[in-house]
Amino acid sequence: MTTGAVRVHRAVGALIAVLTAVLTVLGGAGTASAHGALVSTDPAQNSVVPKQPPAVTLTFGEGVTLPSEALRVFDPAGKRADAGTPEHADGRADTVQVALRGGLADGTYTVAWQVISADSHPVGGAFTFSIGAPSASSVSVEELQGPRTDGLISFLYGTGRAVAYAAFALLAGAAAFVLICWPAGASVRRVQRLLVAGWVGLLGSTVVLMMLRGPYEQGSGIAPSADPAPAHAHVPVDERIYVALAARLLLLAASGVFLVLLVGQLGQSGTDAAGRPRSRSRSRLGAAGLALAVGLSATWVVTDHASEGAQVWLALPVTALHLLAMAAWLGGLVTLVAGLRQGLAPAAVERFSLVAFVSVTVLVLTGLYRSWREVGSWDALFGTEYGRLLLIKAGCVTLMVGVAWISRSRLARLRTDAEAREGGSARAGLRRSVLTESAVAVVVLVVTTMLTSTPPGRTARADASDPRSPAASAASAAPGRTVTLKIPFDTGGRTANAKGTATMRLVPAKSGGYTVRLQLAGTGGEPADVPEVRLAFTLPARDLGPLQVTLRPDGAGRWSGAARLALAGDWTVWMTVRSSDVDEATSSQRLPIGG
Repeated sequence: MTTGAVRVHRAVGALIAVLTAVLTVLGGAGTASAHGALVSTDPAQNSVVPKQPPAVTLTFGEGVTLPSEALRVFDPAGKRADAGTPEHADGRADTVQVALRGGLADGTYTVAWQVISADSHPVGGAFTFSIGAPSASSVSVEELQGPRTDGLISFLYGTGRAVAYAAFALLAGAAAFVLICWPAGASVRRVQRLLVAGWVGLLGSTVVLMMLRGPYEQGSGIAPSADPAPAHAHVPVDERIYVALAARLLLLAASGVFLVLLVGQLGQSGTDAAGRPRSRSRSRLGAAGLALAVGLSATWVVTDHASEGAQVWLALPVTALHLLAMAAWLGGLVTLVAGLRQGLAPAAVERFSLVAFVSVTVLVLTGLYRSWREVGSWDALFGTEYGRLLLIKAGCVTLMVGVAWISRSRLARLRTDAEAREGGSARAGLRRSVLTESAVAVVVLVVTTMLTSTPPGRTARADASDPRSPAASAASAAPGRTVTLKIPFDTGGRTANAKGTATMRLVPAKSGGYTVRLQLAGTGGEPADVPEVRLAFTLPARDLGPLQVTLRPDGAGRWSGAARLALAGDWTVWMTVRSSDVDEATSSQRLPIGG
């Protein structure tokens, strides 16, 4: 390696280290409002209103799409109390409203909702309010579940997304490899097949996604309903998704013309002794190919996690750059394998080595930013599904980088005169290491697809809706019995109230549900007075919640409120403690009720 290359490697390493430190400091920044977070309800959650409201209205932190049965209201006897079709209140995309039947009796009403968030994922929850006075509720779990996506639809839709990612990487990466590293490869049959496979795969997966998007959002199956007028027949779907997919089809039409020109001009124009094309059209083809690749990447990022939350203006281009770098590296690897079988010159392999190094550097830098934005804390990194998938992806990328260094060493052997006389054993070794990189790349693509379908770690913690986080202990509560839980907390602050244990007592209320009494104590047993405590309950097995509890301060370290947990099941309690303006943490415990 030359002195200049060593300096470049050191500079990039220093830049990555500095950026890592900066993002670590920024890890304490405020949470992003994304993934369909419920902001407010009218009537308010757990409120008691003197008379029947005309409608129930929910307001979200972002625009949402309404699938079938988006908003349902149940009376104390478990019968439907809503009338008409849910719609956006006053035409606002961030609201959902449904009218109520007239003449409703006093008692506690349960509201169940399910919408499609702006980053294209179905989200839902439930809450209660009372008219006149609280009462017991007999709403069944089956009624609260609402529409669910058919299992086959979910599998096909997820497979389509994975194929789309892989096809884009193959199409863009192979084209970049030809333009930058091996122009003569445009005339090689194997390379042409790779280009066509990428184009056809992306076209077919896009058509399939367009066909499945409606059933995926509305919770219906592939077979048509026997009901001539199903509830979801006139329910709007997320038009933004369809616009992005339609734009992808138009760009693919232009990409087909681009591939014809690429093969026709580079494959037939001839090359000089160094393997460079004699045609001056290479730069024009490169510019056109880059524009098409950027456009195709945009059809993903405008409907991904990057499109909502904090710093959208920065997250969109960073995510697009991340996707393009992934395609250049992974798609280039597959093309490199095909080229090695055709006696690819070492000079072309060396050029791709530089492309791969730049791509990996971009992936690391953009990946660090995206990790901070979507995860935000060590707790979310290890305690949410999104964080664990991100760790798996990082491990796979690290493994790929290690194999890439082995490939570089074999490339150096390939360039020696001694190796040339040996007849290509280093070429075979290089081919094996590149195949290993390609195999790991498949895993990276699968994990990437799963990440795009998973709520961000930061949001999962903020919404208190991820049921898979580990719980330290469990307590069993039967209906009509008081239960006590001890929940440790540590906000990471340096004040005396930043760490301790919360003792929560759930006392059955005469009107139904439970009275919540919370006592926070520091490590020494003294009352821990904090500015804010939030409680929420989820029923993971039924996708119910979070049911928010409004807490009132009752003195030093003491809080109280009311929770309506009318259903038996294995609940999860989520407690968020804020000890200062910047220090807060969320803890969870299991709470089996009934059974």
